[in-house]
Amino acid sequence: MPHALHRHRLAAALLGLGLTGGAVALADPPPSRQPPPQWLPLEARWCPEPGRCIALEVADEPHEQAKGLQLRPALPPLRGMWFPFPRPTVARFWMHRTPEPLDMLFVAGGRVVAIETAAQPCPHLPCPSYGPAQRVEGVLELAAGQGAAQGIAVGTPVVIEPLQISPPQGAHP
Repeated sequence: MPHALHRHRLAAALLGLGLTGGAVALADPPPSRQPPPQWLPLEARWCPEPGRCIALEVADEPHEQAKGLQLRPALPPLRGMWFPFPRPTVARFWMHRTPEPLDMLFVAGGRVVAIETAAQPCPHLPCPSYGPAQRVEGVLELAAGQGAAQGIAVGTPVVIEPLQISPPQGAHP
């Protein structure tokens, strides 16, 4: 996931410039002062094969991307988080305060272009960062092992579809 929330402005600025990565020499807040995990609504899906779809939380705001899946329990199968970028960028993700391993799928040109398999948790700084040298349009995070379990490989097509949310019955458009 992208760098920590309390550094989201710096991380977002650096991410936009393609300069993030490696260790950041800032201290972790004490556990009692860490913000709670974020839970975003399921707003999209990706169907790598017909009839087999992955429901996605969408982190499309800088503060949502900065927090990502930090402090969250393991994702269940067929669930993930999508990090779309407003323009292609060199993205560097890390696992700071993310308690469960994740598969990171880097997407460009409508295909998976790189995969970081089972990126390991990093409870304390410094943490390694992950991502290809090429610009990407977004990153998908899944529970570790789900990429392989779903048959996802470099070159797999990616089409993120918004979920159709029906208005309540009786509501007028």
